[in-house]
Amino acid sequence: MTRTPLAALALVALIGAGCGSNAPVETGAATATATKAATARDKAVKFAECIRAHGVSDFPDPNGKNQFEYGVSVSPAVWNRAVSACKKLQPPGTLSGKRSQREQSGALKFAQCMRDNGVKDFPDPANGDPLIDTTKVPSLGDRSPRTDPVFAPAMDKCRAVLAAALRDQK
Repeated sequence: MTRTPLAALALVALIGAGCGSNAPVETGAATATATKAATARDKAVKFAECIRAHGVSDFPDPNGKNQFEYGVSVSPAVWNRAVSACKKLQPPGTLSGKRSQREQSGALKFAQCMRDNGVKDFPDPANGDPLIDTTKVPSLGDRSPRTDPVFAPAMDKCRAVLAAALRDQK
């Protein structure tokens, strides 16, 4: 199955645990857990809706594990404006997440692949930062990573390395 450049740009960010509910607990631990999960999901969905409303139309709702799998299909300027506009709705831990040693190793291999394929200023992602952060790739300027004549082909060539890094994160 061929993935689109957006899917190739997939980033995984964990939604932090501990998003509590102000609703009273009615019948014990099972209800408290369900209420807490629903509240975290509601917050994550509201954040995704806000990001979409601010110019990132293909930003998805969180998956079943309340994690975002997303790509940056817009220019860094549009992305930064959307994140800034939605900052108050951003659940703890979104758009970043600590990686295990194995996950970080995969992230570093992906970054090296991008550099080897022409994106010379693609940075090594710091642990806790997104795997791909187009705002830290100066050569992109305000161009979309989906259409950039260097970035997009590099993503195509590094798709398997990225997929391996993302598999390690799930």
